Amino acid sequence: MLCLGIESTAHTFGCSIIEIDKKSDTGSADKEFILSEVRDIYKASAGWGIHPRDASKHHTMVATEILKKCLEESGVSIKDIDIVSYSAGPGLGPCLRIGAVVSRSLASFHNIPLIPVNHAVGHIELGIKLTGSENPLTLLVSGGHTMLLIYYKNKWRIFGETLDITLGQLFDQVGRKMGFSSPCGNKIEEVSYLSKGRKVYPLPYIIKGNDVSFSGLLSAVKTLLNDNDNDIHDICFSLQETAFSIIVEAVERALAFTGNKEFLIVGGVSANKRLSNMLETACDIHNSNFNSCPQRFCGDNGAQIAWTGAQMYLSRPSSSVKPENASVNQSWRLDSVHIPWR
Repeated sequence: MLCLGIESTAHTFGCSIIEIDKKSDTGSADKEFILSEVRDIYKASAGWGIHPRDASKHHTMVATEILKKCLEESGVSIKDIDIVSYSAGPGLGPCLRIGAVVSRSLASFHNIPLIPVNHAVGHIELGIKLTGSENPLTLLVSGGHTMLLIYYKNKWRIFGETLDITLGQLFDQVGRKMGFSSPCGNKIEEVSYLSKGRKVYPLPYIIKGNDVSFSGLLSAVKTLLNDNDNDIHDICFSLQETAFSIIVEAVERALAFTGNKEFLIVGGVSANKRLSNMLETACDIHNSNFNSCPQRFCGDNGAQIAWTGAQMYLSRPSSSVKPENASVNQSWRLDSVHIPWR
């Protein structure tokens, strides 16, 4: 069975086609079940973030070409597709609607089942598939999410989350202050590596139980950046060390409480090597197996939508919707999504 996944929640418009064994409800053990994965990322001007209107215009302009390349790369025709799945939320409304319109058009014209997918669940489910995990304590860190989760009774339950901004938003806002364009996480990481003295500025460190807060940290870092006498490399180094220490403490608390022997990190920020190294050390201390989503699939991509959509349809065909009823939800919480395939 072939499933087309369309991703358009924020800066990325992506399409992917996966092949799944309908009888066993699985793909192959590695990435070979992903026949194609093509994406194009909207680039904001230096010092600016993602404007939903401009990002949606970008998606409109590249959608046809991305879909065409996706089909060519997989070697299949749109007529061969058995399921179309699309990211229905959470995300930026104008961007979500572009993916929904493309998906509705394809499903309606070719009479293909249409599956709305929660973008955040897609990150987790693809990460589990690609790492071979079973039921890990999962950290989702991206521009839109910072939360600790564990699967229990057909839902992903939130064990802790940010009380204000996400880790990705923290890096993006600091990066824009420095003149970079969103997303800025990789730039912050690069600059931090240039810190020669490894000086750590005293910064707000806020954690409440398993919940974290980064707004005070953001304000303090912006204040440091306003003083030209402060070294920008040390500021980025301090930012990473402080923010990641907060995250690692929350993870260690969750590992100690649950006793879970599997840990998984997914989402765009999971590509940060320093964060992965700190979490891997914490997992070693708690005798938990550390897993990280492969870097190619850390960010937003169509494969996560295709894989999750296929799982949803095979476990419950009634999860498909009529094209005219295919909607989007900018604030769709992942802990409200029923997971019938586990």
